[in-house]
Amino acid sequence: MNETLKTIHSLRSIHKTSDSCFSSKEVTREDLETILNACVRAASAGNLQSYSIIVVEDRAVIKEVLRQDGGSALIFCVDYSRLVETAKHLNRSFLVEDIISFIKGSTSAILAAQTAAIAAKSLGIDSLFTNSVHRGDVARIYRQFDLPEKCCFPLIALILGYPEKEPEHLKGRVKKGVIHYGKYHRLTEEDLEEIVHEYDDPHKHFYLSTLEPWKEQGFDHYLSYFYDHLEKNIFRKIYARSQIYVILGKTGFLESDIVRE
Repeated sequence: MNETLKTIHSLRSIHKTSDSCFSSKEVTREDLETILNACVRAASAGNLQSYSIIVVEDRAVIKEVLRQDGGSALIFCVDYSRLVETAKHLNRSFLVEDIISFIKGSTSAILAAQTAAIAAKSLGIDSLFTNSVHRGDVARIYRQFDLPEKCCFPLIALILGYPEKEPEHLKGRVKKGVIHYGKYHRLTEEDLEEIVHEYDDPHKHFYLSTLEPWKEQGFDHYLSYFYDHLEKNIFRKIYARSQIYVILGKTGFLESDIVRE
C-alpha cells in the first residue's frame, strides 16, 4: 500500500465525545495554507470552482456557531457570487441554472472538502465533517460570516485539529449494496440479512462507543435502534427542511432560468 492509500485508509472522524475529542493544540497557519492550496486542486465542473471556503480560526466562534470543538474550521459553500460579479465587471451576464447549478456547485464543493480532509491527514491533522451549519437557525451562518444572500449556500463544515487521545478504532464501512459491478444489483433477502448482521458485529465498529449497546436498550439489531432513533427526530428534520427550502429560494437555486446581472 503506497503512502497516499495509507493516508486515505487512516481517515477517521474525531467526535465530541468522552473518548474522542479535539485537543487544545492549534493548527498552524502554514498547515492551513497547505491544506487550502491542495483542496482547490480538486476537480471542478467547468473549472469554475463554484464554491467558497470560509476559514475559521477562532475557537469560540467554532464552538458557538458550528457547535463543535477544534483548532480550525473550513466552511464549504456553494457559491456563484464570484462568477456573477466577474461577469458584471466584463459587462456580461451569467446564467444560474437553478437546481442544476446547485448540483454542480455542491459536487465541486464536496470534492474540495474531501481533498482538504485527505491533505490534512497527510500532515497528521485529524478532522470531522459536520452538517451543523444546517442545525438550528441556518441564517446565523449568513450573519456570522457575512455570506451573500444570493447564489451562496453553506454546504458543510470541516473541523480540523488534533485528538485529545487516539480513538480506539476506525469506524466500519459496508461494501455490499454500495459497490456494483457492471450494473446495479438489487439486494436479496440474504444480502439484507448479511448487512444487518455486519452492523451488529462489534468487531466492525459501526456505532459510536458513546451510545449504550443497542441490546441493552431492548433492540434486536443495531439498525433497529438506528431507524427508531431517526424517527424520533422527524419533527426536527421537518423544521430544518423547511428552513433550507426558504433559504434556497432566496439564493436563487430553486428558481428557473434566471440571468444574474
